Formats: sequence, structure tokens, C-alpha cells
Amino acid sequence: MNDSLSQALNDQLNFELYSAHVYLAIAAYCSGESLDGFANFFIVQAEEERFHGMKIYKYLNDRGVRVTLSGMGDPNNEYSSILDAFQHAYEHEQEVTKRIYHLSDLAMNDREHATIQFLKWFIDEQVEEEAMFDSIINKLKRIEHDSNAFFMMDNEFAQRTFTPPAAG
Repeated sequence: MNDSLSQALNDQLNFELYSAHVYLAIAAYCSGESLDGFANFFIVQAEEERFHGMKIYKYLNDRGVRVTLSGMGDPNNEYSSILDAFQHAYEHEQEVTKRIYHLSDLAMNDREHATIQFLKWFIDEQVEEEAMFDSIINKLKRIEHDSNAFFMMDNEFAQRTFTPPAAG
């Protein structure tokens, strides 16, 4: 693996860890609004992002590349509504997708077949992530000010857990 691809993967590892930071900040916003189910949703999302970062960490180590961690900027901590928070999260996932596609392009240009195969999992994951956020945003828009539906959604998200995917 050439240096530019290994550096780009290392940068993505750091961005995945930053993504966990973003989602913890949104969880804190939700907790501050007494939306504990929504907070749980984003805590679980943060766990997933750390898992993604560690998946890249392990891959780089397996390929003999030394990982370097970098600092991260402050995430947004204020939102005008839960819908605003989810829209922000969706935009963040779209940025992750762009970054994963860029990594895939680099790997294809270098004919780095192991990395191409490795990144396929992330590409599939991003399709799921974007679809999930899009669906939630559409539901939030539909229920608007229906406090019963909002309460039900908060309760549903309180049940969400993270189970790392089985190695495949």
C-alpha cells in the first residue's frame, strides 16, 4: 500500500473517531432536552462510529501501517430541534460517504485489491446509514407536533443497542 493511501485511511480512522464525538454531542443535546431515547440512539451511533474507526485501525495494523491519531475539532453542540439534530447527522453521514468513495477511488487507482475489498464493507454500511437517517427525518417531518408519536419514537429509540457485526 502506498503512503498516500495509507495516510488517507489513517485520516478516515480519525474522522470516524470524530464522528463518534459528533454523535455524543448530539446525544448530550438530546439528554439536555429530556429526550433520553433519542440520546440513546446517538450514543449507540457513537459506538458504531468507534467500531468503524477500530476496524480501520486493525486493517492498517494488519497491513504493517503505523496508525497516528490526531486532534479533532469541536462538534456542534446546539440544535434548534431534534429534527435539526437529525438533519445535521444526515449531512455528516453524507460527508462520510464522500470520504469513503474517495478512499475507494484511491485504492482502485493503485490497484490495491485488498483495500478495495476492505472498503466494500464501508460502502455498504454508508448506504444503510444514509437510508436510516433519511427515513427518520421523514418520520420526524410527518409527526411534526404530534406529541404522542414523538413520545413513541423516543421510547422506540430507547431500546436501540449496538451489536458489532459478525466477521464476514
